Amino acid sequence: MQIRKAVTFLFVLLTSLLTAAVAFAEEAASEGGGDGTWMKFFATALVIAIPASVGALAQSRTASTALEGIARNPNASGKIFTPMILGLALIESLVIYALIIAFMLVGKY
Repeated sequence: MQIRKAVTFLFVLLTSLLTAAVAFAEEAASEGGGDGTWMKFFATALVIAIPASVGALAQSRTASTALEGIARNPNASGKIFTPMILGLALIESLVIYALIIAFMLVGKY
């Protein structure tokens, strides 16, 4: 439970930093004081870093739990393996969506 609170806090913190970076980048670009490109690329880096790290945590927890279940009941390995692979594929698809969004943001600037 403590880990969940820490991950939630980290997610909220990084999301607010991402939002602030984009807002300040647009403000600096409109004032002519700078183009704000470095902030846009920083925001884009956060867009891929957050889902990749959370996806890696989710995949490791999924694999750990599945292997623990198989170790406790080896006869259920067939029933555990297929949903585990499906879950891992869905987690990875969310990270790939974030990668595509990051590429779109880089191409936009």
